Amino acid sequence: MRTRTSRLSTLLVGVAAASVALAGCTSSSDTDTSDSEETSSSWVGAGKDASELTFATNVKSMAFDWFVRMAEGVDEFGADTGVTVYTQGPSQADAAQQVQLAQDQIAQGIDALVAVPIDVSSMEPVFEQALDEGIVVITHEAATVENAVWDVEAFSDVAYGEHLMQELATRMDETGQYAVFVGSLDSAAQNIWMDAAIEYQEENYPDMELVGDRQATGSDQSTAYSQMNQLMQTYPEIGGMIGGDAYDVVGAGQAIEEAGLSDDIVAIGTSIKAYAEDLIRSGAVDFISSWDPAITGYAANQVALMVIEGEEISEGMDLGVAGFESIVIDGKVIMGSAWNDVTLENIDTVAF
Repeated sequence: MRTRTSRLSTLLVGVAAASVALAGCTSSSDTDTSDSEETSSSWVGAGKDASELTFATNVKSMAFDWFVRMAEGVDEFGADTGVTVYTQGPSQADAAQQVQLAQDQIAQGIDALVAVPIDVSSMEPVFEQALDEGIVVITHEAATVENAVWDVEAFSDVAYGEHLMQELATRMDETGQYAVFVGSLDSAAQNIWMDAAIEYQEENYPDMELVGDRQATGSDQSTAYSQMNQLMQTYPEIGGMIGGDAYDVVGAGQAIEEAGLSDDIVAIGTSIKAYAEDLIRSGAVDFISSWDPAITGYAANQVALMVIEGEEISEGMDLGVAGFESIVIDGKVIMGSAWNDVTLENIDTVAF
């Protein structure tokens, strides 16, 4: 295997440098490589020079800054390796449109499909079709996927969910009512985060109480705003919320701020500075956490290239991408090592 060097230097300027060591990442000797990884000769891209390969990245929607940022990492991968790459997504987060787009990409004769599914189950038949045609399928935010060679995640989903609950509980003094939000009830990663957060609360913070149904926002800020308003009316003593989608905490934070309850309700969740900065500075949002999608976009495409070139991917190896210097593998899920937390105290040092 050839020696790999660190990449993404241009993408990392200004990105928060804090790395959090993950606890509880599961691995074992029988899960250090993907069961679905095939020999390189089974792929349509096998034997081609990198400059002859074409990789398509399919994301939830290119209307989101998050995936515009991911496309920067994908483009950087293409520039570094010579692979022809492009990133596409529906104009809005619509599962049916994403499926159609993936089918169109497959028909264009690509060598690898890298996907961030809105709804994993709806994409499974398309992934299966791609694999049957010899196209390498790599996913992100889809740890439960079946028809993929690998799923690439910035960190352990369970550890991240527990981290979110720890941050919420600390700010709520480990007592009171809270609600959870996700972009979709079919979003694999976000629902794993919330499952882990709730379980951690039940085991460690008995004086906290989950209220209401799991709020599904459709990755829509105005929906999150409306749902938070309804929760505040139904549960006037509510003291906190966790958002899974990048717009959840923003919509909820707006509702909290308008109600004059910024000092009484803790709002945290996955988001980015570009979305949440004003609300963090006003105090309506207390904490956000995320990862740099440019890095995961790069890493997922890097894994696709390694599969085509027949390189074995194993526990502890360095993918040559920041945050993936010593990967953890659980089944077919490849996990990096860190997330980035943003609060009022460090927001001026964060670029994304």
